[in-house]
Amino acid sequence: MKILTKRKLSEDLIHCFLFVCGTISVFTTIAIVGVLLYESAAFFSEVSIFDFLTDSEWTPLFSEKHFGILPLLCGTVLTTFVSVLFALPFGLLIAIYLGEYASPRVRKCIKPALEVLAGIPTIVYGYFALLFITPNLQKFIPGLDGFNALSASIAIAIMIVPMIASLSEDAIFAVPVSLKQGAYALGSNRLQMIIGVLIPSAFGGIAASVILAVSRAIGETMIVAIAAGQQPSLSLNPAHSVETMTAYIVQVSLGDTPHGTLEYHTIFAVGLMLFVLTFLLNILSNSLKKAYHRAAV
Repeated sequence: MKILTKRKLSEDLIHCFLFVCGTISVFTTIAIVGVLLYESAAFFSEVSIFDFLTDSEWTPLFSEKHFGILPLLCGTVLTTFVSVLFALPFGLLIAIYLGEYASPRVRKCIKPALEVLAGIPTIVYGYFALLFITPNLQKFIPGLDGFNALSASIAIAIMIVPMIASLSEDAIFAVPVSLKQGAYALGSNRLQMIIGVLIPSAFGGIAASVILAVSRAIGETMIVAIAAGQQPSLSLNPAHSVETMTAYIVQVSLGDTPHGTLEYHTIFAVGLMLFVLTFLLNILSNSLKKAYHRAAV
């Protein structure tokens, strides 16, 4: 009887501890959203939402002030798109190789290497892009700026490749063996099975991994702050300097902008836009995973 009582007490304590942990995470998220909304309200009380979303210039720190988010949004979308364009094929090929071709010994060597690559601090990637990628690209691309979106995008791509590869491999590994065997029974070779059965069956997980990688690329700060420059421009040319939303937040957060001013409140308006984008992408990722999970069941 005493043993059962102690066991129940232990289970209750564990339950309470887990409940507190979950509650803390929920309240932390609510607090972050509350701060963003409260501080952004002070900004939008002086700048209209229409001008914020449609003005093509972003110069809040200049004498002639414009508060259009489009140049920062354009720089963010550009670096994210180019990085995913590089990372997706490499990540997917690595996932297919690890899931279908690699021996257990090779897999044990490559998986830790990918985890190490994912654990490198982003500031290291930033200086790697600035001091190694950019000088080498300038040998082949005339007119490439010293600070440019292309070098930053390549560094971000290297950073998110492990995420795409790992999550895509999990999705590929979860495909039932019976589907593969059915493809082989119908006369498919391994490549035909991968293209015709494996990738379509794991598409939900692969798409979710890509969307999560896009969210990670959108929120990347140090790489773009160091390598992409701080020139907000409405341009889709990756050879030129751009400024992303996260890089602007870093620029204003250095301490030169007085607290409580309109310029100071711009970082919360930009942060709110960044939060909305990543939130929508995470919802889309979860929706895709659930939809394809139901379809598989």
